[in-house]
Amino acid sequence: MPLNVPLCSTKTVPLAVAVMLTAAACGGDSDDATAEPPPAGKGTGAVDLSGACPETVVVQTQWLPTTSTEGALYTLLGDDTDIDTNRKRVTAPLISGGQNTGVKIELRAGGPALGYTPTSAQMYVDKSIHLGVLAGFDEGIQNSAKQPTLAVMSLMEKDPQMIFWDPQTYPDVHSIRDLGEAGIKVLYFGGDTYMEYLTGSGILDKGQVDGSGDGNPARFVAAGGKIASSGYATEDAYTYEKDVEDWGKPIESELVYDTGYPNYGPPLTIRPNDKGKLDNCLKKLVPVIQQAQVDFLDRPKPVIKRVVEIAERYKGGDPITEGSAAYGAEQLTKQGLVANDAAGKDETLGNFDTERVQRLIGITEPIFKMQNKPIKNGLKASDIVTNEFIDPEISLGR
Repeated sequence: MPLNVPLCSTKTVPLAVAVMLTAAACGGDSDDATAEPPPAGKGTGAVDLSGACPETVVVQTQWLPTTSTEGALYTLLGDDTDIDTNRKRVTAPLISGGQNTGVKIELRAGGPALGYTPTSAQMYVDKSIHLGVLAGFDEGIQNSAKQPTLAVMSLMEKDPQMIFWDPQTYPDVHSIRDLGEAGIKVLYFGGDTYMEYLTGSGILDKGQVDGSGDGNPARFVAAGGKIASSGYATEDAYTYEKDVEDWGKPIESELVYDTGYPNYGPPLTIRPNDKGKLDNCLKKLVPVIQQAQVDFLDRPKPVIKRVVEIAERYKGGDPITEGSAAYGAEQLTKQGLVANDAAGKDETLGNFDTERVQRLIGITEPIFKMQNKPIKNGLKASDIVTNEFIDPEISLGR
């Protein structure tokens, strides 16, 4: 995945990271997967998308089937699904509140299924794609000059990227800044933009970070926890304690977001030039996806079961377990990864704070320039995000 994998970055992501995405993707409750779909929430009901939207709405996802970032999208899948195991795509009637909307939705796997081509690039290779989920919001900034995207909804209020460490080895470390002050080695996936921010701002020192990390727990385990590592809040704590037999104990972590890097998680985007022809569709569809996010978080287990089934049919890639997926879904709300506006300016789910977006542009512009990846000249928040399709009445907790 790009910029921060399922939670992501604009470069190839290691297979191990996929686990985090998939695992982090799901949530848990006691409902059975065969139970009837969640009840229609506010703003839903018999939504008719026929005529306004394409007969099949094609969505390029950022990774293999996952609910950590894309639970809302998989909630839209009705019965009578067609799973193409060769091309790794699933097509089904698009439902809202359990009711057919008159069109279909096709979710296409990304990451390994695309040879790790970033979504923003794939959207310009394959014009049949209507909507794309970027690996991380800063991917949209990075590619704004040559492969621009316009975000129409925030699927995650905060990027789940984190740095973790062993609290038994380092009992006095409680933050990423503490890691920096103690000079502890930090593994990460080379090229991730957030690390340039951490070292450029003095939170970490360039001499203590190691970009050869690949997401595999083996190096952390072999070091006996005497190093720190990048990871994802939706999965790694569960994985290290429950699935890594040679470790089997808690880790401690901090979100990179909490250090002052105001990155959103993967956004739902379109090509800016398609805005006119998709306008009528998005006015109806985006609120449906907002409500699907609410429905997923209210009752994740049926969606998790379906995603696990689809992932098993695709084969190739790290397995998704219902346990890790349930943990991930729980973390989405527990850590505020999916939430109403993080700054508390409103109670709307899925919209963008343009001041925050502009702040992130200011942070990343010199980083991308240094990497010889200049962004669009004079890039403004309005160039890469829009809230015009968001229903301000759809909210978590209402």
